[in-house]
Amino acid sequence: MIIEKVLRRLITKGRLVLIDAAGKRYEFGETDSGGGDALTMTLKDAAVARQLAFDPDPKLGEAYMDGRVEFANGRIWDFLELVGRNLTDGGEKRLPFGLSRLLGFLLRFYHQLNPAHRSRRNVAHHYDLSGELYELFLDSDRQYSCAYYARPDMSLDEAQAAKKRHIARKLMLAPGHRVLDIGCGWGGMALTIAEMADVEVLGVTLSQEQLTVARQRAERAGVADRVKFELIDYRHVEGQFDRIVSVGMFEHVGAPHYPEYFRTVENLLTHDGVALIHTIGRNEQPGITSPFIRKYIFPGGYIPALSEVARTIERTGLFMTDIEVLRLHYAETLKEWRRRFLGNWDRAKEIYDERFCRMWEFYLAGSEMSFRYDTMVNFQIQLTRRNDILPMTRDYIYVDEALTDGPKKAEQPLDGSGSPTVGVPRKSPQTA
Repeated sequence: MIIEKVLRRLITKGRLVLIDAAGKRYEFGETDSGGGDALTMTLKDAAVARQLAFDPDPKLGEAYMDGRVEFANGRIWDFLELVGRNLTDGGEKRLPFGLSRLLGFLLRFYHQLNPAHRSRRNVAHHYDLSGELYELFLDSDRQYSCAYYARPDMSLDEAQAAKKRHIARKLMLAPGHRVLDIGCGWGGMALTIAEMADVEVLGVTLSQEQLTVARQRAERAGVADRVKFELIDYRHVEGQFDRIVSVGMFEHVGAPHYPEYFRTVENLLTHDGVALIHTIGRNEQPGITSPFIRKYIFPGGYIPALSEVARTIERTGLFMTDIEVLRLHYAETLKEWRRRFLGNWDRAKEIYDERFCRMWEFYLAGSEMSFRYDTMVNFQIQLTRRNDILPMTRDYIYVDEALTDGPKKAEQPLDGSGSPTVGVPRKSPQTA
């Protein structure tokens, strides 16, 4: 059995028991890995063994969704964690490349084409799911992107609030600014920005579900007069903005559209404006989207290498003024999302079905492992049209570390003017 040979080479740390469709038992790894029952993986039919050996992505996820792979003494996360730990510690160990991944490389350009009509369809596939589903595992602000664990003991809500404030510091907001939020989600980032500074915000999304919720939230917060939300593709936005922020949207742009994306940002940004792009990235050379993720979770999505992004920006009139790499923050975020989702399994099953729940569990567990053991990170890329618009050091981001812990500090002026501003006045660019 080929899968036995693959696992025999791969699993040297920890312990795994495999039971094939005929009931034959195989053991891999350490004979004594610290006591306790070994994680046991049972294959329900003979075909799944061949599929996992030759095409693990997407076949493992699909087999788990369909109940053709079962686990005892653990869940799919435990298996993926075991594989990830062994790949990390094993030097030259590699999983089989897989037929679907080979095809993905051949069709890489096609899979990432996202013209406006396809983008809207792709967004609807994921973000127009039942709003109640997201309430089962996200924080109270529905931040569906990497949190910022400024302290290891932060709750998910605290870490998501810290993320928003960390981004807002990099924007250096000032009263009167017009702010564009590309891919505004359910409105949390836009509302936080409006709370922190006397600015006007336009949030754009392609999800009708998100648009409805965001507008309702702005009305309830009493800021609908200066925080607007529209159902519009970023390529169709008109006007200019002092600040542009985009959190968790760039992953849906697609590499063929990077020049168009950054030209749009450049054209929408005022001469002394600042943009902040927060995106998942790969800490390696360009690759492809996981076939499982592309098929079931994020059609049209792609995680960029920094080289792809930087090369495109270099061809515009934009300056890269700051690049921060967030390591492991998303692994911890996904760990908490998965814990919450599993705790609400029965309710998720009522909304959809068992197969959907197993698909979502695999998505969350696999994503966590890609940040914990593979090359996935988060990039925060700050852009300007002028090289002198920001201070010469990064100290302004951390002027008041308490901003990562609570909202009230954000209301304190940073420029000594007595006005409730976050950052420096827009007409005082050289404040180093």
